[in-house]
Amino acid sequence: MKIALDAMGGDHGPAPCIEGALSAAQDFDVDVVLVGDEKVLADECRRLGSTDPRLSIKHAPQVVEMHESPATVARKKRDSSIWIATELVKNGEADAVVSPGNTGASMVASFFVLGLTKGVERPAIATSLPTLTGEAILLDVGANVDCTAQHLTQFAIMGNEYGKHLFRKPNPRVGLLSIGEEDSKGNEVTKEAFKILKGSALNFVGNVEGRDVYSGNADVVVCDGFIGNVALKISEGVAETIKKLLFKEISGSLLGRLAYPLIASPLRNLKRRIDYAEFGGAPLLGVNGITMICHGRSSAKAIKNAIRRAKGLAESRVDELIQRDIEESLAQSRLPEEPST
Repeated sequence: MKIALDAMGGDHGPAPCIEGALSAAQDFDVDVVLVGDEKVLADECRRLGSTDPRLSIKHAPQVVEMHESPATVARKKRDSSIWIATELVKNGEADAVVSPGNTGASMVASFFVLGLTKGVERPAIATSLPTLTGEAILLDVGANVDCTAQHLTQFAIMGNEYGKHLFRKPNPRVGLLSIGEEDSKGNEVTKEAFKILKGSALNFVGNVEGRDVYSGNADVVVCDGFIGNVALKISEGVAETIKKLLFKEISGSLLGRLAYPLIASPLRNLKRRIDYAEFGGAPLLGVNGITMICHGRSSAKAIKNAIRRAKGLAESRVDELIQRDIEESLAQSRLPEEPST
């Protein structure tokens, strides 16, 4: 198994990428191709004392900066680390690509180099969220601002297959994010998507309100990319605020400081459950290959876990299973309706 890593795209330079890749190679027995400026990466590897033969370097002279337009990648930066890393997957030289760089650039590279899965109209970014019962998938969280009911249905099909892999469940519960649990709640797009999903073969549990996303009542929660991205960013902000307020209260009183040794272990467990680094990255579903998109500020731990998740998706052939499910869904929708009696 070989993973191509865009080692130049993150906010903190190549060091976290190389450290995470080295840790992943040692713990998961995976080869990692570090894609980026050869001299910079080689110098950083020497500085970190990395001599593991499972790490190799692929030269890419250009880097896509965070502020650059994603369209720049296709027009002017086909020698960038994200483009060349994606080409390695296309050419069969790597099984998946992982990038902590410009999210839009990763999507554009995957769209143009790998192409969309047959039958998929829009790809979707699927992120993992902690819940009261374990973990849930939320998609789309930023790839598509405006969606049709058919797009949401395809997101549900793709999320269902990803959920089977991630949760080891043969029939994940799929919910549609809306403003109420009732069938009639939502805008015209969500109400139409509700009808389609209710008649599908998916284990559709109905509408899910925002307050219930973290309850664990659904394994896969579907929405458009605008709502999903806002929900994700609010969730990250709330988690960070709660963490800071909690430690402020503990350190601000004598009783809190005295009690801290007794509650330190549960607090560490809570921090681990809400830490994005534990999930590593979010896959871009609906393209012909495995693309894992990470935070720009990803730590070595986050990169390691993103590689772990990319390896698992590639081994499970999730992209091929998604294509099968989409084709079956399209074939079913084309079947003529039985005449009424």
